[in-house]
Amino acid sequence: MAHANARTNLFARKLMVDRVAAGWPAAQVAEQLGVSRATVYKWLRRHAEAGDAGLLDRSSRPRRMPARTPKQVEKRVLAARKRRGRGAVVLAADLGMNPSTVGRILRRHDVPHLAAIDPVTGEPVRCARRAGNRYEHPTPGALIHVDVKKLGRIPAGGGWRLHGRSEAVKGRGNGYDYVHTAIDDHTRLAYSEVLPDEKDATCAGFLHRALAWFAGHGIRVRRVLTDNALVYRRGTNWGWVCTAWQLKRRFTKPRCPWTNGKAERFNRTLLTEWAYARAWTSNHLRQQGLDKFLIFYNTRRGHSALGGRPPITRLAA
Repeated sequence: MAHANARTNLFARKLMVDRVAAGWPAAQVAEQLGVSRATVYKWLRRHAEAGDAGLLDRSSRPRRMPARTPKQVEKRVLAARKRRGRGAVVLAADLGMNPSTVGRILRRHDVPHLAAIDPVTGEPVRCARRAGNRYEHPTPGALIHVDVKKLGRIPAGGGWRLHGRSEAVKGRGNGYDYVHTAIDDHTRLAYSEVLPDEKDATCAGFLHRALAWFAGHGIRVRRVLTDNALVYRRGTNWGWVCTAWQLKRRFTKPRCPWTNGKAERFNRTLLTEWAYARAWTSNHLRQQGLDKFLIFYNTRRGHSALGGRPPITRLAA
């Protein structure tokens, strides 16, 4: 395959050689093919040196690249990608590098895009459908996304992630924890709690504490977006809290969970970087780890949608 801007292809180069060999003047061949005489002589010389193989395109890569990123730095980037499982923007913020440099290193080593791999195992999977339209509200508090993620409780001493998939430690019958999350659409500041259920009173209490937490950060919440669960649609206590805080209630499009995409994406972050980031020895320790992760997420962890900066920086701006 010829280079994108090449004036000749393999057939034209063979035609040059054949016509000159038949006695045609090089200047006449160049005029007919719309190239310079120097081009004709170049391909004649390469054919004389290597035969038909000399008419193939050569790599345009330079022999020396003194400005290329050192191999030690590339190893750091690849190790960080394997350890963190994050994209170029976040890795660049962690390593103090330019995102384009990190992205170039990942492409050079054929590291797949995050959308093409399983977030937990790292194995390649088929890409999921992506929504064509992305949105972001212009001010903090214009909209918060609320969602609940159900997690199996960890038995005392650890579950199968610590001991293996034997029947004795699978943790059957331990029940579930419910991770309630509220995330601000503009800043991506997140507030989460591990609660025993997702009933009306529990969800309403979480929303009240989340709104107070956002208010403590100077954010006046005006809208709340949830899925179409009955507790959000018809919950009495939930409705009272929304009325007391003067919230406008918004709901996702039925059977379209990506409408609440920021909360769904944060749930995946919770799984990969908190819930499944290590093998916990007890449910209590995992719950304690959530508070530490939220502080890290809000104040230090780079966010790809924020140019590699943590959410707290957008609030400060």
